[in-house]
Amino acid sequence: MSNYISTQEMGLEKNSPDQINISIVTPIHNEVDSIPQLLETISTTLKENQLTYEIICVDDGSQDGSTKLLTELAEKRTDLKAVILRRNYGQTAAMAAGFKYAIGKVVVTLDGDLQNDPADIPLLLSKLDEGYDLVSGWRKNRQDDAVTRLLPSKIANWIIGRVTGVNLHDYGCSLKAYRLELIADMNLYGELHRFLPALAFIEGARITEMPVNHYARRYGKSKYGLGRTFRVVMDLLTVFFMKKFLTRPMHVFGMLGLISGGLGLFFGLYLTILKLGFGENIADRPLLILVVVLLLAGLQLFSFGLLAELLMRTYHESQARPIYRVREVISGNSNK
Repeated sequence: MSNYISTQEMGLEKNSPDQINISIVTPIHNEVDSIPQLLETISTTLKENQLTYEIICVDDGSQDGSTKLLTELAEKRTDLKAVILRRNYGQTAAMAAGFKYAIGKVVVTLDGDLQNDPADIPLLLSKLDEGYDLVSGWRKNRQDDAVTRLLPSKIANWIIGRVTGVNLHDYGCSLKAYRLELIADMNLYGELHRFLPALAFIEGARITEMPVNHYARRYGKSKYGLGRTFRVVMDLLTVFFMKKFLTRPMHVFGMLGLISGGLGLFFGLYLTILKLGFGENIADRPLLILVVVLLLAGLQLFSFGLLAELLMRTYHESQARPIYRVREVISGNSNK
């Protein structure tokens, strides 16, 4: 099994001094006790596998001394890049900042709390070398509380898999390996970091997962809890809409508008027949109010669809973003 990304896939020599094979992106929030051991383990593992690398630690508004420690270490170490955010923005923003400053052909993300094992990084890279664009870690033997962490996570993974169509055992595992060009196609907002495989799938990425080690937290307290459930549900709906209707929002709003307007016309015709054909009084019927509501809702939904279409076109055209992704172009006169 290969211990490094092949030069054919990476476009780099194994020990190229001027190029970076791997960018390690690690969000940090109040992990001052973990940082020294984390950096040492990462650097030891990658040096043993003869990989050129950089470590990008994104300090997300830490208040325990992590900022000061990262600043001091970054001034001494040539392999460390410390990105200090002005305040606590959340893990999604921290990862987005790390992606922005990554220059390696492959980007690997992992948590800064030592629960992920840097020794798994070469295994992820070998799996990526099989032709995948994203390799996601699976904490098969997860060392977390069964009630507050494991059970909600299993339920969430099952729901996310069914909604997005990307069935992974462990969406929440931060240990993942991405090709840099895949990262460039994805924009992160809200708390979409946990849906990165689904976003990558929207971009046409080839995705797989593999079991990785997982350890109990050694220092500090977990930043996760059941309070994030509502935000996860909202972001899941966002990802579902992006997957289904990002380039054709009129298909959903227009269809709902037609259904609502059609029902309004049907019930309105029914009331008209009762009034004109049978002389019945319809002024005090609740159905008349429903007809008005359905017709107005249909008109509004259809209008939303038109506005969404205009916004979608503006979004793609203003950023020169095509609505397709090319994996490779092959011809008889050139290589890939």
